[in-house]
Amino acid sequence: MRVWGKTDVGLVRSENQDSYSICEVKEYTSAVVCDGMGGTNGGRVASSLAVELYQKAVAEKLGSLTGSREAALAMSESVTKANEAVRRRAAESSEYQQMGTTLVAAVASREWAVLANVGDSRAYHINRGGIRQITRDHSVVENLVERGDLTPEEAKHHPRRNLITRALGPDADVQTDTFELIWKQGDFILLCSDGLVNTVSDQEILFEVIHNGEPDTCLDRLLDLSKQRGAPDNVTMLLMMNI
Repeated sequence: MRVWGKTDVGLVRSENQDSYSICEVKEYTSAVVCDGMGGTNGGRVASSLAVELYQKAVAEKLGSLTGSREAALAMSESVTKANEAVRRRAAESSEYQQMGTTLVAAVASREWAVLANVGDSRAYHINRGGIRQITRDHSVVENLVERGDLTPEEAKHHPRRNLITRALGPDADVQTDTFELIWKQGDFILLCSDGLVNTVSDQEILFEVIHNGEPDTCLDRLLDLSKQRGAPDNVTMLLMMNI
């Protein structure tokens, strides 16, 4: 397996409040992206703490996994531990009381992958057959789209598009969605913060990953595209390739 990661502050924000991590244990690779929120410093603290605690908890379980169902349970339990850590830190200082973070993660072997998310950071499955968003955004506009009150295109420009309905930190009992996926040699998994998908379309992501050059430079090309559109938010991406 090959994995690439990249994070950038973008062209508008003064601080990068995204975090990511890659961990390998035996035949498994664990990857996670978090997008923090909560004012000056708070978002950065929340995302970095969540990434650290989540990966530590997952790594302790990777060596004894026997399949994807155990991986899904381990990921959900690790999200819970990360959420508890963020909440404890928030309780220590008034500066951090409103902080929180999204989370999207993958644990992958060569035969399968499990994806997990809280919030609106996304996971995609990409191959020569196309691109498919695996995770579901936990956001106000996604709920409106599912009810038929907004089209997907209208949701991209809605004034409430950044309001999420789940996050680590604010929710005492955070609910994690998990998805099991069969993937094959030559397939890709992309984890990303909303700073990418708010500026670059799914079809553009597919083109850059599959058709427009080597995987080694794919994340640079996607970041360039985002910056051409103004990159108003932090942009973070993790690309996993099954080889």
